[in-house]
Amino acid sequence: MFCQLFGKYLLEQRAINDFDYRTLIDEQMSVRVRLGTIAVADGLMSEEQVEKVNQLQMTQDKRFGDIAVELGLITDEQLGALLKKQGDPYLQFVQLLTDMTDITVAKLDEYLIDFQKQSGFNEKEMEALKKDDIDGLLDLFVVSSKPYVSSIVGLFLRNLTRFVSRDFCIEKAYRAKEYEYKYLSSQELSGDASIFVAVAEAQDDGAFLQVASAFSGQEMEAVSEDAYDSVGEFINVSCGLFASEMSRKEMNVDMEPPLAFSEQKASGDFYIVPVVLGDKRIEMLIAVNSDFVAGESPIKTGSAVHSFVSSAEKDEGKRILIVDDSRMSRQMLRNILEKAGFKIVAEAENGKTGVEAYKKCKPDAVTLDITMPEMDGIEALELILKDDPDANAVMITAAGQQDKLIQALRIGAKRFISKPFNEEEIIKNIHEVME
Repeated sequence: MFCQLFGKYLLEQRAINDFDYRTLIDEQMSVRVRLGTIAVADGLMSEEQVEKVNQLQMTQDKRFGDIAVELGLITDEQLGALLKKQGDPYLQFVQLLTDMTDITVAKLDEYLIDFQKQSGFNEKEMEALKKDDIDGLLDLFVVSSKPYVSSIVGLFLRNLTRFVSRDFCIEKAYRAKEYEYKYLSSQELSGDASIFVAVAEAQDDGAFLQVASAFSGQEMEAVSEDAYDSVGEFINVSCGLFASEMSRKEMNVDMEPPLAFSEQKASGDFYIVPVVLGDKRIEMLIAVNSDFVAGESPIKTGSAVHSFVSSAEKDEGKRILIVDDSRMSRQMLRNILEKAGFKIVAEAENGKTGVEAYKKCKPDAVTLDITMPEMDGIEALELILKDDPDANAVMITAAGQQDKLIQALRIGAKRFISKPFNEEEIIKNIHEVME
C-alpha cells in the first residue's frame, strides 16, 4: 500500500503527474513476481507443489513461503533467497521513481518525512507500510470499540491481495448509522457472536465488478446475478477463515447464506472501511452484535435451471446432481465434472429443491453445499439418505464449517470438497465415492 499512498501524496504535492503515478504503480505491480513463479523457475518446487500451496493459502490464511517451509518443500534459507529475488516493494518503487522522474534521493527524503508527518505514521508503522505488512498497519486504519473488526479487515485485505489485486490501499475506518449503495453482497455469522460482513459500492464506478471478475476468473461486463454471486463467494472465503480462527479460540460461529442487494440503504451500527482499488472505490461494511440491516429486499441469486434427465438414461456411474446456492460454484463444478466425463443430470439452488431433484433423477452421486437458504446441506443429506440409504453424497464446504462437516460425515456423507475448488480434489473424490 506504500506505493499507492505515497504516490497519491506526490500527486497532491504536484511532484509527479497522473501519467507518472499510473506508470509507477503498473511497473511496480509487474516487477514483484509471485514467489511460486520464482520457485518453479529455480527448480525448487514443481507447478503441482505450487498449486498445492496456493490451495492451502485459501483455507489457512498463511503466506505462501511459510506454508511451503512447513510442508518441507523448501528450507528457511531457500525462502530467504526467494524473497530477495522477489524484491523489496519499497526499494522497487524508489528505484522506479528516481529513474522515471527528476526527483533526487535527497528530495525524496524530504517528501518522505513530510508524508510521514501528514499521515501520522510512527516509525514502526512507516516500516510496516514500506513492507506492505497489512497486519502491522491495521491498528492505524481500523480503530474500533467492537471486537473482531480488525481481524476481519485483515483477512479481507489479504484475500484481496491473493484473489483480486495488489493495487489497492485503504482509508481510515469510520462508524456509521446509514449507508446508501448501488450494489452490496453480504454474509452473516451467527452463534456466539452476530457479525455481518458486506462489500458494497456506492457509485457505479466498476470496483464491485472488478472484485467479481477477478475472483470468478470470468470477465464480466456488467453487474448481474453472477457478479453478486461471485462477490458473495469472495466474502464467504474470508468469513470461513475467520470462523476457523475463532473456532481455535473456542468460539463457535455459523455462516448463513450470502445475501445480495441493489440500490438500497444499510442501517444500524456498523463500521465502513473504504478500499481504493486502482482508481475505483469499494467499501467494506462490518457490524458486530448490532441491529444491522443490510437492506429490505434481497436480490434472488443462484437460481438453477432444472433440466432433469431421466434416471433411465445410460451413463450409469457417471450421473451427478449439483446442489449449491451459488451459481458460480455450480458452473465451476459442472465444467470440471463434464470435462472429466461425468454427466450433470440436474442443478438445484437449495436443499429443498435438491431433495426433489434427487428423487426425480436418482443420480449416481450428489454434491451438497453445506450453507444454503431454505434448507441447508445437512438437512438435505438426511432426507436424501432416508429416501436412498446408499446415496453417494459429497459435501461442499468452506473453511470454518468443520463442526457441520463432521456432522455430515457422521450422518452418512462419503466425502467432502473444500472451497475454493481444486480440480484434482473434486475428480478424485467423485471417483472414490463411485467405487
